[in-house]
Amino acid sequence: MSQSNSPRKKHSCQCGSKHSGENSGGFSRRNFIKSMGAGAMAVAATGAAVRHARAQEKDEDPPADIQGMVPVSITINGRVYRLLVEPRWTLLYVMREQLGITGPKEGCGRGECGACSVLIDDVPRYSCLTLAVEASGKRVESTEGLLGPNEELGPVQEAFLEEDAYQCGYCTPGQVVAAEGLLRKNPQPSLEEIRIGMSGNLCRCGTYNHIFNAVQKAAKKKA
Repeated sequence: MSQSNSPRKKHSCQCGSKHSGENSGGFSRRNFIKSMGAGAMAVAATGAAVRHARAQEKDEDPPADIQGMVPVSITINGRVYRLLVEPRWTLLYVMREQLGITGPKEGCGRGECGACSVLIDDVPRYSCLTLAVEASGKRVESTEGLLGPNEELGPVQEAFLEEDAYQCGYCTPGQVVAAEGLLRKNPQPSLEEIRIGMSGNLCRCGTYNHIFNAVQKAAKKKA
């Protein structure tokens, strides 16, 4: 018997993928290994976070067991915070996003507007340009820290309220902090000294005359 002369059809794979260990469902050994690795990292990070929180509750130093994190100790508004931070984190980010201290505002993010101003060892500083690691071991004050013992307004805050030294209010916390820093250094400044001392804080609403009047009144209140 003679065999057919027609060419034998080649078998073609209809699965639509190369034989690389992946199946048609989109799940592969590679994806499985990745998911297992991510799960292990999440468990490790969660465990470290729990130990960190417990250390905070006990007023102890946090465990330095998260890769790339640096332990810092910062006194903010009279309270000592022991934290693990990334070296790149700004003081503004740590205060607002990690500690919930929202007085300092992010306006420009590059040290031009002063909305993020805080006092570091009595000196006004832009917290958006200050790394959290730079503030370790130092005393930081935001506008919340200028309240009285019963959370009543401090002299500078009272003066700003009485002189209507605000409009939208976004820059006000930074203005108050800058004024406090100025008066600690120079308790009885002249108007020109106030203008110069407050020049690092911008008010987009343009209430500068009210701000200067408030600083003058605050100086009298603190005298």
